[in-house]
Amino acid sequence: MIVNHLNLKAIVAATLLTVTISMPLAIAAGESPAESDLLDQLVSADAATARGLDRELQALWRKSGSAAMDLLLSRAVDAMSKGDFPAAIEHLTALTDHAPDFARGWYERARAYHAMGAYGPSVADLERALALNPNDYNAIYALGTVFEQFRNPKRAYEAYLRAKAIHPHHEEVLSALERLRPRVAGKDL
Repeated sequence: MIVNHLNLKAIVAATLLTVTISMPLAIAAGESPAESDLLDQLVSADAATARGLDRELQALWRKSGSAAMDLLLSRAVDAMSKGDFPAAIEHLTALTDHAPDFARGWYERARAYHAMGAYGPSVADLERALALNPNDYNAIYALGTVFEQFRNPKRAYEAYLRAKAIHPHHEEVLSALERLRPRVAGKDL
């Protein structure tokens, strides 16, 4: 009986250790409970509350889990704010090389490429960002703007509708939908 009791303790300890180690991996593999809650709240929030939820989501999505990767992201964003897009792309390329599962790195590099007029690489990075985080309404909006630049208003409109479904109060999305509605849906008589 004592042997069985010791075995039971060992099994419980091993199970707790396995769960403790596996839990962060399970959360990292998909959206976190906090992200899921914020996204659920965002869909039904009023405009003022949506702004706060947006700030929380953006802060959450900026965290890579690595101080070094966060520093690369920070340097890249700083370079973009100064208009130094080649430096930003260098930092972001290092970031995406070392943290290929960090969606924000791909999104930010897409923004830098877009600012330089490199639309092909921008679209490729947006696709990667959205594969990693399909809820990033800013990346969806950015994809819509690229479709607009390629003179494909129908696909742009669809992208904007998708972004609006996630963030109903996104001002740029609402403006884009209003601008494209007559071209896509026709004009009221």
